[in-house]
Amino acid sequence: MTAKRKPYIPGTYAKRTPSGQQIAEQAVLEWEKKRLSAIKKKAAKARVTNCIAFSRKIGVGALEIADRVSEKLDGMQVIDREILEQIAGSHQLGEKTVDSFDERYPGTMREFFSLLFGEKSFTHGDYLRYLAGAVYALADAEATIFVGRAAHLILPRERVMAIRFIASREFRIKRVAGILEVTEDAAAREIDRVDGEQRDFFRKNFNKKDASPYEFDMVINRDYLQDAKAAAEIVTAAYTEKFGKSGS
Repeated sequence: MTAKRKPYIPGTYAKRTPSGQQIAEQAVLEWEKKRLSAIKKKAAKARVTNCIAFSRKIGVGALEIADRVSEKLDGMQVIDREILEQIAGSHQLGEKTVDSFDERYPGTMREFFSLLFGEKSFTHGDYLRYLAGAVYALADAEATIFVGRAAHLILPRERVMAIRFIASREFRIKRVAGILEVTEDAAAREIDRVDGEQRDFFRKNFNKKDASPYEFDMVINRDYLQDAKAAAEIVTAAYTEKFGKSGS
């Protein structure tokens, strides 16, 4: 679906301009530099920084809020669905991330998957392996705000502040229609398509039908908190209270 010949990428908003491929490649490159530096220093213990994970339905404005939170938390890096998709969907980037992580922390990825999926830890395809590898590698490099792709289910629960953003169908339709500059009927069809893809993703990879509110530190309803700045302030305050501003 296009608007003025520009493709709609779920999980994005008007401010974002660099391509997901460019950002994904840069993210992997930066982590690789840090990995090599750590090897020189003989660092051998994997760690996960205290991160934020946003879970949302498309159209609630989570990415805009993430960027505002990043500004308040000294430029905390924001990794959205598009970036994770680029890594998880690319054999070259995916293998490079997982192999580099395994080289730095031998056996750690196997342990992560065993904790996530138990006896079924190695029945999943490359996509989920690359996705988990990307999430852990990025979280290992620095404190990160993840938007989408179930990062809150992949990271250790004690190391993530999980936020769920919800909104009525009407709110989401109006917002997506505004971004795409299309009719509300066209926006509704696009939302239904992406919602279906999201349900399939959770069912196939995590055996879940929907996100339970009990998985999250906080649930924010955009129908009643429409100001993105105010939502960002709440998330920032909660993160600071839980982990400290530095995330330590």
